[in-house]
Amino acid sequence: MMKTNPLQYLPHELIIQILLRLPVTSLLRFKCVCKLWLTLISDIHFANSHFQITAATHTHRILFISYSATHETRSIDFEASLHDNSACVSPNLNFMYSQQPYFSLNIKGSCGGFIVLHCFVGLIYLWNPSTGLHKRISLSPINFKGKIFRHLYGFGYDQSRDDYLLVSMSYHDTNNLDNISSHLELFSLRDNMWKKIEGNHFLYMDRNKWDDPIAGTFFNRAIHWLAFRHDISMNLIVAFDLMEKKLLDIHLPNDFCCKSYHCDLWVFGDSLSLWGMGDGAVEIWVMKEYKVNSSWTKTLFLPIDGIPSRYFSPLCCTKSGDIVGTDGSMGLMKYDDKGQLLEHHIYCNDPCESLAIMYTESLLSVPTLLIEFKKMTQTIKTRRRSTRRMRL
Repeated sequence: MMKTNPLQYLPHELIIQILLRLPVTSLLRFKCVCKLWLTLISDIHFANSHFQITAATHTHRILFISYSATHETRSIDFEASLHDNSACVSPNLNFMYSQQPYFSLNIKGSCGGFIVLHCFVGLIYLWNPSTGLHKRISLSPINFKGKIFRHLYGFGYDQSRDDYLLVSMSYHDTNNLDNISSHLELFSLRDNMWKKIEGNHFLYMDRNKWDDPIAGTFFNRAIHWLAFRHDISMNLIVAFDLMEKKLLDIHLPNDFCCKSYHCDLWVFGDSLSLWGMGDGAVEIWVMKEYKVNSSWTKTLFLPIDGIPSRYFSPLCCTKSGDIVGTDGSMGLMKYDDKGQLLEHHIYCNDPCESLAIMYTESLLSVPTLLIEFKKMTQTIKTRRRSTRRMRL
């Protein structure tokens, strides 16, 4: 009589530890394995634990959204080779097309696996590209009365309230700097409403009034922007602390040239960093001790003469210390920590200008997104039942 191998048993705790270390795409598929796994992977505590492990191991991706009429998307695992096509997927933006077939789009921030998209027909969306869940955020109730207002947007997490906040610093675009109408507001995902931060007068403007302001950088519980403080006519970094709800000025390095608008903030390793482009190269500055102006240090010099676009915008660094950034279109470049160009790869046959941002894969969902997810899951189940009945 042939012996059969007994089924191998894994303790439930070990199964959980294995699942916590898998990518989001795999976990979404594994919800169909059994009801126990569906309940486990859908649990908010599991999602939080998964995100903490993912963030700690620097498992991040870069999202591209092209400026073409179709807004082609690419999500790339930059830890792999840039030429590895299996590390590239295309998240779906169809939920925005249902509202407006053709629109101008911008990215206003990323945190916790969520990305904030701003559409210039007056729509703001919170989107998790890993799960596809999205939420439309209402516009600020401030009545602009036909005036042209410009915004500095940022998105971050307030740990003290377990709340995600969209911050907007807006002002009336006017040549009269003594008569600027300005507002500081935040949208709380927990409360699902806008709140105005009261103050005397907010003195900050985006540095380039002709282009769309770049999204703020979330670091050390605060959102940071490169801005122009018009009362003292100085370029600087303004930070908004999400817990204390206060603004703070951080001065730029003395030797940093801020005349070019090709510069911005990013997070390099565990430090707030600044990059600026000029004279055929990109300079990287790092603030080694947060809020200490004297700790600014120029760390890298990246030549861009050999790049067709002659443009490089750093986005993130790999676990091995390589720097990855965009070439201004649908292409990525990777430099080593000595400034040597390692790879350059274009992800679209018809390269065009694009938006790019780094995000962390996440199962996280704010309460309103969780409700929408349950509705979507119920719809899928209903369709499957209908399909089965038709087959029978």
